[in-house]
Amino acid sequence: MTHVSRLRRAAAAAALLAAGALPTTLALASPPTTPPVKGIGINVANIDPSVKPCDDFFHYASGNWLKNNPIPAAEVRWGSFNELADKNNATLRSILETAARDAGKAAKGSNAQKVGDFFASAMDSAAIDAAGLKYLQPHLAKIDAANDLAAMQRLLADPKAHVGGPWFGSYVGQDDKISSQYAVQFGQGGLSLPDRDYYLKDDARSKGIRTAYQGYLVNTFKLLGNDEATANANAATVQRIETRLAKASKSRVDLRDPYANYHKMSVAEFSKDYPNLNLPLMLKMQGLAAKEVIVGQPDFFKEVSTMLAAEPIADQKVYLKWQLTSSLTAALPKAFGDEAFKFTQVLSGAKKQQPRWKRMLQSTDRALGEAFGQLYVDKAFSPEAKARAKQMIENLRLAYAERIKATDWMSAGTKAEALKKLNAFTVKIGYPDKWKDYSSLNISRASYLDNVLASREWANADNLRRFGKPVDRMEWGMTPPTVNAYYNPSLNEIVFPAGILQSPFYDAKADDAVNYGGIGAVIGHEMTHGFDDQGRQYDATGNLRDWWTKEDGEKFNAKAAVVGKQFDAFMPLDSVHVNGKLTMGENLADLGGLTIAYAAFQKTPQAKGGQAIDGLTPAQRFFVSWAQVWHSNTRPEMTRQLILTDPHAPDQYRTIGPLQNMPEFYQAFGCTDGSKMMRAQTERAKIW
Repeated sequence: MTHVSRLRRAAAAAALLAAGALPTTLALASPPTTPPVKGIGINVANIDPSVKPCDDFFHYASGNWLKNNPIPAAEVRWGSFNELADKNNATLRSILETAARDAGKAAKGSNAQKVGDFFASAMDSAAIDAAGLKYLQPHLAKIDAANDLAAMQRLLADPKAHVGGPWFGSYVGQDDKISSQYAVQFGQGGLSLPDRDYYLKDDARSKGIRTAYQGYLVNTFKLLGNDEATANANAATVQRIETRLAKASKSRVDLRDPYANYHKMSVAEFSKDYPNLNLPLMLKMQGLAAKEVIVGQPDFFKEVSTMLAAEPIADQKVYLKWQLTSSLTAALPKAFGDEAFKFTQVLSGAKKQQPRWKRMLQSTDRALGEAFGQLYVDKAFSPEAKARAKQMIENLRLAYAERIKATDWMSAGTKAEALKKLNAFTVKIGYPDKWKDYSSLNISRASYLDNVLASREWANADNLRRFGKPVDRMEWGMTPPTVNAYYNPSLNEIVFPAGILQSPFYDAKADDAVNYGGIGAVIGHEMTHGFDDQGRQYDATGNLRDWWTKEDGEKFNAKAAVVGKQFDAFMPLDSVHVNGKLTMGENLADLGGLTIAYAAFQKTPQAKGGQAIDGLTPAQRFFVSWAQVWHSNTRPEMTRQLILTDPHAPDQYRTIGPLQNMPEFYQAFGCTDGSKMMRAQTERAKIW
């Protein structure tokens, strides 16, 4: 934009001064004629002026915050998301405690009664301890009663058996290639550790985790009544079965390819390929009149079918008991939770267990998300906030359209399809227009475990009821209090729950630079997921269809590979590198989101006016806002886990990775060749 050149020298001087690179007398030589303007939304005290912004922007923008905010003992990472979630939790806790206190006065069957009684039963740890295994025992007995393959098939097929999906996952969801229809789908699963690699890697840490896992298994089986020898044997059985499943599982990188994970087959074909799963029985017991199903990972299901016939029934029952028990830890006596947390400490480095109220708040959100969410938005989200967010989204949509039109590497036909998709984005803000109906879910104070299982049964029935009906485009995949956002390719929608539409992401009192660098970049991020390496494979109506010319697709892949190479080189810990392929989609979304948000910000009066606030130019405030949204401290154990399992790069690299590709950032802070943040022109990634 033309105003950048006018601001460049002033911006460079301001940046160097902030970094301590210019003598303070320079600032005093020409005193301002008006008092400095103070702003809202950026905490300048978080900035560490001893760090040069062009060398390490993460520590420049947030260095003092990082020093002054150690990770709380009950957390494994601490950053802006956690701070906002904690603020939300205070509101949510108040709602829950009031609902629990007043549930007896609420109409039976109302959301207030269900939310109140669910939380009250969850918080009654004395009653849970006193009950012991009373409420779990009937479900363990059902597993014990399955004495042959046919009985095991009936158990796995019964939606009311409460064994969950121990071997694999199944659900009703949109058909990737016919987005207007629901299909029965199957995907790999069955593992208790965070990733298949935990079972398969032979490094010292992986072996140590498996040893600790064995101890967790042994102690849990003892709590279920096993003697020492039996507990050890059962623990070994679980590890053996799960390791077998891990060997048959696809890696997380392989799971990112939607075509490679789409295999439609008839019921007869499924039954021939995987005879021991008894699909006809499963469909019948779940009330699904499906003629075809979609299988994600055929090789995995071949192994499961083989295992169901080959593994001793007694061993399968041990595995099912573990899967059921470990999924209900919080609903069992305290000793079960203590064992689970001891193992969590090995995985994540947590020093202290989160208080029960916080864990049970999350449980209530999972079980009764939209009933709970209605109570939340009534108290914490205004129609004005929704309207302001919608306006910003439309501003970014316009900016994105301009960038697509201006790209020099896309053909006219591909641009037209991209613009069609962009304009077709459905936008959801705050909370659903149509809430879920929980009338068939019965909740009481008698048993927290029974409440959890009842909510799972309700959720499963709610999912199965979709089959054969028109696709519900009003449905949400996150609850209103969630501090997050998402893009759904099959619905071609971008969704922003009420929870994230608050400071530091959005502040109605802050200037545009702060909001565009915060929620604006989040909005742009979700939009870009529609055009990342996965999302770009879906068209405007949500169908998995290649709408790119061959040449344009190759150009995109080459540009994306530059980003992958950049992130592969980031190393948060000794010998631990970011996986550029696993994090590809999120890295592309960050780069695109920040680029589009900056382009949209340039249209605002603030960006055109150029007035400094808190000693920062508008462009500088935009980038500092971005960086302060992502500041966080993470325990090294958790970092190692996230590198293996999380499609997002560590926050430090999410902050600086996109900036190193943006000349606008270099201009804003006067970065010169040789600066650590500045990539050579030939090494920069530019897509949109």
